[in-house]
Amino acid sequence: MMHNYEFKSDSKTTSAVSLPTAETSLSPRALYQDVAERLREQIFNRELEPGSWIDEQKLTAEFGISRTPLREALKVLAVEGLVTMKVRRGAYVTEMSTQDVKQVYHIMALLEADAAAEVATHASEVQLAQLRALHNQLEREVQQREFFFATNEAFHAQIQLLAGNRWRMQIVNDLRKVMKLNRHHSLFKQGRIDESLAEHRALMAAIERRDPEAARRLMHAHFENGLAAAAD
Repeated sequence: MMHNYEFKSDSKTTSAVSLPTAETSLSPRALYQDVAERLREQIFNRELEPGSWIDEQKLTAEFGISRTPLREALKVLAVEGLVTMKVRRGAYVTEMSTQDVKQVYHIMALLEADAAAEVATHASEVQLAQLRALHNQLEREVQQREFFFATNEAFHAQIQLLAGNRWRMQIVNDLRKVMKLNRHHSLFKQGRIDESLAEHRALMAAIERRDPEAARRLMHAHFENGLAAAAD
């Protein structure tokens, strides 16, 4: 069963992005972006654990690059919240505290609930059919956790896309990256996938019957329940 998503899952099987063997083969901008993407994958796949020190010397040797593009990449990840820069100590993979997790889920609940209400109000029938197709795929993948993770992320990203606010979408995309730092991902909890799917069913029904307030309420509850599972 093949899937071709633009959105990445938490799977440890995610393939690494190939880096050029010589810095001259790409422009400096393209090179540091490739390095940043490679580091994101290592962080999401737990090759670089939350709280761990990032060994620049080791990485430059592994990637075959100088420290300049690596440090530029680390700055990008620091802006995204994935890396924390400490004075005279270097860069560390950000570690999420319990308070961090609560704050991120709180903001995500507000933004995603707002987007769901927008979709229920303004989405075309064709757009709703696209969203329904993703939901149906979730239903089929409930026993395939890694595929479910990817489709779940695609479903939420599609809601943001259909809502049509690029600033909200940008914030949500960055917050989703930070959420992946949480050691206790909400969908890892026993039984949470089934609960999440049931919440998606109710949300999808509210959107399809053009009930923005119900969609807002159900999406907000979806994230509250996700927080409860992630905090256990």
